[in-house]
Order: sequence, then structure tokens, then C-alpha cells
Amino acid sequence: MTAEDHQALADQGVSLPLRFEALKRYLPHRYPFMLVDRVTDCSSGQWISGYKNVTINEPFFQGHFPEQPIMPGVLIVEALAQVSGVLAFISRGISAADGHLFLFAGVDKVRFRCPVVPGDKLILKSRLLTQKRDVYKFECKAYVEDTLAASAELMIMRQDSRSK
Repeated sequence: MTAEDHQALADQGVSLPLRFEALKRYLPHRYPFMLVDRVTDCSSGQWISGYKNVTINEPFFQGHFPEQPIMPGVLIVEALAQVSGVLAFISRGISAADGHLFLFAGVDKVRFRCPVVPGDKLILKSRLLTQKRDVYKFECKAYVEDTLAASAELMIMRQDSRSK
């Protein structure tokens, strides 16, 4: 992250890292579905990095799979969508706390490379590819240490939750 990135974020009132309380401003999700623990780096309108600490206490491990717990791939994709949503919120200078939402609009080119298990720190990286009006497309990758665990292209779209 450059000094300019830090200054641009500071001008928006964003101070990294974004921890749980700060993330609640950008993510409408709550336990057990908030899948981003921290945002560590960000360049508004370009890219974001964060992580999810995967613990044996995650509710999904009760059934997936009790004898050999593996984080479901769809939840890895959801974690990538959530961190991408944070980037979209920061880039627009808006927040979920103000009544805005980013909804999943599509996913392509999903690949799962290795299992994610309890004790792993799932590194989440997202790069903005395109934005047209309120639709954003991202290239996303999830890593465990230096090993690529999953990749996907995903789309989210902004909706004002106050107008239905």
C-alpha cells in the first residue's frame, strides 16, 4: 500500500486495518455469516486484502464433515464476495449502516484448489475488474499461506435497501 492509498482512505475516514466493529459498518452480515475477520490493505477503486481465521467452532463444521472438517467452497466464495463488497462500499464512499447493500449478482470461473480446514488463516484478495453503474465485477483469490485455495470472478450490484 502506498502513502497515497493511506491518505485517500484517511480522507474517507477509513483507517486500516478494519477490525470487526469497523467491518460492521460495511457488511450487513452478522454471526454466523460474517466471513471476514479483518481487512488489512486496500486501494479504493482498485483492490482489497483481508482474512478469515477458520476455527473448529464454525457452525458449518458440524455437518461438513464431522470426521474431516472442510470449509464449504460456497462459503469461501461468499467470503470473497463479502471482502469485495467492502471494497465497493469504500470505493463509493457509502456504508451498509446508511442503508445501502451490495448483493451477489453472479459468479464465474470458480476453481477450488485445496481444502480449507480448521486452524487455517484464509487470505482473501479481490481486484476490481470493471464497474458499470451499480454493477461491479471482481477477480478474487483465496489463499492458505502461499497456496491458492480458490479463485473466482464475481459480480455484485448495489441496492438501496431503503427503496424496495
